[in-house]
Amino acid sequence: MYLSLIIPFYNEEENLPLLVEKLHKLLPLVDKPTEIIFIDDGSTDNGFEVLKNYIKDEKDWRLIRFRKNFGQTAGWAAGLEAAQGDVVIFLDSDLENDPADIPLLLSKIDEGYDLVSGWRKNRWQGQFLSRRLTSRIANWLIAKISGVKIHDFGCSLKAYRKEVIKNVKLYGEMHRFIAVLASWQGAKIAEVEVSFSPRKFGSSKYGMERILKVFLDLVVIKFLSGYSTKPIYFFGKAGFYSIIISFLAFALAIYYKFWGGKSFIETPLPILIALFFIVGVLLVLIGLLAEMIMRIYHQSQDQKTYIIKEKINFYE
Repeated sequence: MYLSLIIPFYNEEENLPLLVEKLHKLLPLVDKPTEIIFIDDGSTDNGFEVLKNYIKDEKDWRLIRFRKNFGQTAGWAAGLEAAQGDVVIFLDSDLENDPADIPLLLSKIDEGYDLVSGWRKNRWQGQFLSRRLTSRIANWLIAKISGVKIHDFGCSLKAYRKEVIKNVKLYGEMHRFIAVLASWQGAKIAEVEVSFSPRKFGSSKYGMERILKVFLDLVVIKFLSGYSTKPIYFFGKAGFYSIIISFLAFALAIYYKFWGGKSFIETPLPILIALFFIVGVLLVLIGLLAEMIMRIYHQSQDQKTYIIKEKINFYE
């Protein structure tokens, strides 16, 4: 199997017939063994039955149904687990991304890239302040923090070599950072421009809470990128700075006591001394606990702290 196309959907009954039609046009363009894996993420409409009728005679079209809505990341994870192709592509079911752009991604994969990201360059034309500006700021911030230089992290249309993505574990809402996670494993990344069309049917499943989720996920990404194997460096550094502040507050309190004409109880400094010192010690202790947890995790799960790309003259 050359390509596994993974398509989660949730309440997209009206879009599914159009999607199936576009996929039938796509397959001759790919012209290599391709499987299509649909994941019904607990839809409450009739989308599952509609799609089941469309694919009943298709040998390599598969359908997974969740008991309830678990979210897009869970859909990607389930599809990835079932995928058999050497190349994996995720595609949204709302048709904002055109399946006809998939050969562009595959051509880059065939050039030797491990990950090819779609870039919806002309998205939100005419909505610069309300949508385009915030999107640019968010993508710039993610690129700055993660070190992955692509323009459109939110575009689901991305192609991956299976060996690059198979070790990526998807949790929570981390699907939008999958390019970052793959890059940490040494993926060679390219980017191609793809088309964008506003959805014709249904409504977006994202609300304003997405901004908060992206921000919190960025915090996780930043922590994991620098401290996932040595958390004591993060917590210990923060604890050290906190203890330094407590000593500076102590020195200032001594100054006021003997030269400033103020006793300890006339300033908030004693409280700050105790607060920052205790917080500093606690942060160091948290770092030690995090170190123990990480070591237990790697040893009990037989998780390596490295990934080997290739071996030569090794035999089982």
